[in-house]
Amino acid sequence: MGFREINLQLPTDYTDAALRSVIGRQLGIREFSWQIESKSLDARKKHNIHWLIRVGVLSDELQGGEPFVYPSLEIPRQARTTRVLVVGSGPAGFFSALVLQKAGFKTMLIERGSRVDRRAGRIKEFESSGTFDPINNYAFGEGGAGTFSDGKLTSRTKNIAREKQFILSSYIRAGAPAEIEYLAHPHLGTDNLRHITANLRREFEDLGGEMCFETMLFDLTVSNGRVVAAVTSAGEIPVDVLVIAPGHSAHETYRMLIRNGVRFRTKNFAIGCRVEHPQELINRAQWGRASLPGVKAAEYRLTARGDGSLPVYTFCMCPGGTVVPATAYATANIVNGMSRYRRSGRFANAACVAGFNLESLLGKAVSPLEALDWLSSLEQRFYQYAGGYRAPFATISGFIGRTPPTGTVDSSYPLGLAAAPLWDLLPPRISEAISLGLAEFSRKLKGFDSGIILGLESKTSSPIQVLREPDRCCQGFANLYLAGEGAGWSGGIISSGVDGIRTALAIIEKGY
Repeated sequence: MGFREINLQLPTDYTDAALRSVIGRQLGIREFSWQIESKSLDARKKHNIHWLIRVGVLSDELQGGEPFVYPSLEIPRQARTTRVLVVGSGPAGFFSALVLQKAGFKTMLIERGSRVDRRAGRIKEFESSGTFDPINNYAFGEGGAGTFSDGKLTSRTKNIAREKQFILSSYIRAGAPAEIEYLAHPHLGTDNLRHITANLRREFEDLGGEMCFETMLFDLTVSNGRVVAAVTSAGEIPVDVLVIAPGHSAHETYRMLIRNGVRFRTKNFAIGCRVEHPQELINRAQWGRASLPGVKAAEYRLTARGDGSLPVYTFCMCPGGTVVPATAYATANIVNGMSRYRRSGRFANAACVAGFNLESLLGKAVSPLEALDWLSSLEQRFYQYAGGYRAPFATISGFIGRTPPTGTVDSSYPLGLAAAPLWDLLPPRISEAISLGLAEFSRKLKGFDSGIILGLESKTSSPIQVLREPDRCCQGFANLYLAGEGAGWSGGIISSGVDGIRTALAIIEKGY
């Protein structure tokens, strides 16, 4: 049995039969099996948009060669009595708990929100009535913020092949499409993620793990640099090891940790707004046509220098998606984006944000608590302006020219829009950078300036970062670990999951 890798260019609407025929002709063989190893869309020339596909082919008619083998994560298992409590069921918390349970620890995972089905129902009620649920929203509940997103599985983190493959294979086992292993820009969609999240929970429980919902972490009981118990809404839970993966929105958890002596530092992050356009406009700008057979919806990634010192870029683009009210707290107003797997909605949206250093922006030293206060105050400013959860908005051309919007516009945002001088709600330097960035984007993408810009996008990452030892333990503690976006060391589903896995492996190696 021989093996070959070949690179192919195929039309966007190719079929499996066509792919097989091309493979057979190129290699001059009749009987074979194949596996797609990578697949990306080449849209550099609008008159010739096609898939770039690399396939691995096995056949008795070929000689030599070895097929690609996905790297595997080795999890040493042994009987253990160590009690590990994991707080937070997002990717970092869940995959940390899953690896620890597979390694033989007695693992309990607690989540402040509800199971994903109840969470989805409460979010639907919020969007129809405006009644906010503090434990079930776009930030909190089973699966974390990523459950209600586009479900992107890309990451710029290097040297994570084993951990990433563990995450992808876990998702596929839980019902994700196999394509996530080879697409250049894979995504799951919120509709798939809701089922996948529930199936992963069942796998964890089948392994003997315990998962408790609607259980809030309030405080820690600390003795001689060790956490001996977690104080929760269900009472004190004794722990030998504690992993906290709160996500970037759990500001009261940050404050509790700081009160207990956990050390943080401020870090660079980004804020801005969401931009929204008809998806057909984006398709025409990127493809030169309203639709492309075999491709769901066009995407874009744009960067600019803004005011010359602050980088401005689009982030978390949601083709065929919706803008959603993503606040974690009742008196804050922020937005985010979400898409279903088919990306078939009428609108496209993306964050448009400026990256900055808060100390540079404010011209003074800023403590972690002050950074949290600054961000919370900004989120509350948008709530106060709108008088609730309507999204303040302007046209993109109006934001560039400082022209207030008039009349009504069409949008996917479910709780209504409030016309606003959006540039005045943002810090002046951020506003100026985004204005210049929008003007540059409008020169790069035809029709971009005809869209709208709305809401506050403040959750690209955490504004603070925990100080960790080389073994990932929090500085000053012997058994406390923070992981994922809430630790300030990752961003997105894959990198957060990887951070959780590596935290679990560090705990295993430490030999508790």
